[in-house]
Amino acid sequence: MKASPISPATPAWPAALLGCLLGLAILKFGNPVILEQQIGSPESFTDWLSQPWPPRIGRLLLALIGASWLLVPNALRALLPGRIPRWIWWAPVLWFAWQCVSAASSTDPNLTAATLPHLGSLVALFFLGIVGGRLRPLPLLLGVGAASAFCWLQAVNQHLIEFPRDRDVLLAGQQSGWTNFTPTELDSLRANGLIVRTNGTDIPHPVILDKLTRGRVHGTLVYPNALAGLVLLTTPVLIAVLAQSRSRLRPALFLLASALLVLLAAASLWWSGSRSGWLIAVATFALFMSIHPRFQRVRLPALAGIVLLGFSLFLVRNSGYFRKGATSVSARLDYWEAAVQNALDHPIVGSGPGTFMRPYARLKRPESEMARLTHNDYLQQFTDAGFPSGIAFSVWIGGALLLGWSRLRSSLDPIVWGVLLGTSAWFVQAFSEFGLYVPALGWIAMTFLGWLCASSEEFASTAAPTASKTSPTP
Repeated sequence: MKASPISPATPAWPAALLGCLLGLAILKFGNPVILEQQIGSPESFTDWLSQPWPPRIGRLLLALIGASWLLVPNALRALLPGRIPRWIWWAPVLWFAWQCVSAASSTDPNLTAATLPHLGSLVALFFLGIVGGRLRPLPLLLGVGAASAFCWLQAVNQHLIEFPRDRDVLLAGQQSGWTNFTPTELDSLRANGLIVRTNGTDIPHPVILDKLTRGRVHGTLVYPNALAGLVLLTTPVLIAVLAQSRSRLRPALFLLASALLVLLAAASLWWSGSRSGWLIAVATFALFMSIHPRFQRVRLPALAGIVLLGFSLFLVRNSGYFRKGATSVSARLDYWEAAVQNALDHPIVGSGPGTFMRPYARLKRPESEMARLTHNDYLQQFTDAGFPSGIAFSVWIGGALLLGWSRLRSSLDPIVWGVLLGTSAWFVQAFSEFGLYVPALGWIAMTFLGWLCASSEEFASTAAPTASKTSPTP
């Protein structure tokens, strides 16, 4: 059944509410859901402003917003499959259903209890993205754009001001025997793990000191590679929004806004130190230039320049990393090897949603550090909930992205291109990261994926009459 057409008079507030929630997720729900028990509820106004919030607060807000969408005319009819293939429609439902089956035999019910509701929220946001794409999608980007810019500003502040200042304060405290701190401040530093006691002496935590020295920023998210994921996911569509609004802005204001957006995103990505993020960004930009019809005349020179500059900067920045043996790559190989082994040992239901750390503790090499997640969102589905879950997830994500690329390559709509490029780049990064389990990232990605399916449907339905109109009569 074809989804009903949506009236242009459809209100903007449903998409705007969802956009505010996704923006709030960037600011407050930037930790993996498996850490929910370690994130205390805010107790004061200052805590609400400065501390991360437990993901369950976000899920409650999501439920309220989802319920409010039922008040929108045609919202339920917009959930009809329409021109989206039914196998893409049913794949997320089957994936979550099998996660529930796996949860019944979980090796760690506490981890699964923290993870399963989040996985359900991903499916809900995918379908809300479809409805939003068929209704009024643009207001959704207001909250996402504002929060992304704030996160990137925070990242720049961390690199230029916060991290050097905190490092100097800790070193000065060590040199003075911590006499520059009050007893209450010292107790707080010890409680937060910034100071450790070694041989009867308080010293700055070596890991924290090394982090501050390297200056890898994370903004409002859990760690640097998550920040890189946000840059990949939202930058293309935010640039597209600016490009589409160019005629409504003064030239000077347009140039200033564009320059600030690009500089903030690029600085955040560079100072995050994410190697995979940088390579994916270069590849995404090169892909865009190679296939977008507006760049035919400058395609080869531009491609050569982008690839040469991007990879040259990558090699210069990471030469020391490669001399040390690319330790993060070897660590991920260890995670993936354990995940494959656990999936083969438990091919039907896995070890339970969110429980990778339990089999990894048993299967990892003795010299390897502990890991809580697989650092591969696709492989995580196989090890956590078995082959049925992994296959359903791969069909869902791969099918939706292929649908977008197959139907939208000839579209010149900058918003559609921005969503397509950002979502695709993020799901490529998911081969080496765990962003699916971070609400700030997973929620936006699934909303964009649903939006992409709805947009591809709209383009396919409007392209057909155009083609028939221009084709010769037999």
